[in-house]
Amino acid sequence: MSQSYFLAGVYRGQIAQRYGMTTAIDKTPVAGPVQLSLTGLTGDECADQRHHGGTERALHHYPAEHYAYWREHYGSNHDWQAPGMGENLSSTGMSEHSVFLGDRYQWGDAIIEVSQPRSPCYKLNQRWGIKNFAHTMQTISRCGWLYRVIQTGLVSPQQPLTLIERPANAMSL
Repeated sequence: MSQSYFLAGVYRGQIAQRYGMTTAIDKTPVAGPVQLSLTGLTGDECADQRHHGGTERALHHYPAEHYAYWREHYGSNHDWQAPGMGENLSSTGMSEHSVFLGDRYQWGDAIIEVSQPRSPCYKLNQRWGIKNFAHTMQTISRCGWLYRVIQTGLVSPQQPLTLIERPANAMSL
């Protein structure tokens, strides 16, 4: 079962006034090791703790392949690349079809578990300037997913996510 996925990027962001709202959706790359706590990466802030972040939504993972779809669908007037969806993790080879609720991954010293699919919100509409973008994203199941942290520790963009456990009868996202 120990399949490994290398990360295309790891990102964190600070709360700022952007796109006419208070948000931490704009993230910057993490170059080296960083501590992962129960609520996320050190230095990653969350502007709306009611709907984002916390222990059940500590990390957001968005497949890098989805950006090609958005570029084709909406054109190249936008910079369709990670971390444009506010994700903490970006990779290739993982999608909502191949990732299952409850999947556990070893990442450096940490263990993370898929806790839920991401529910995109209006902030993506504002960030991209596209009416109903979040709704379209959800309708076609290109939302990404969220992790809870089972074991904290030092992680790095150079370390892969290694699948270590999948629950029996698990459902894909």
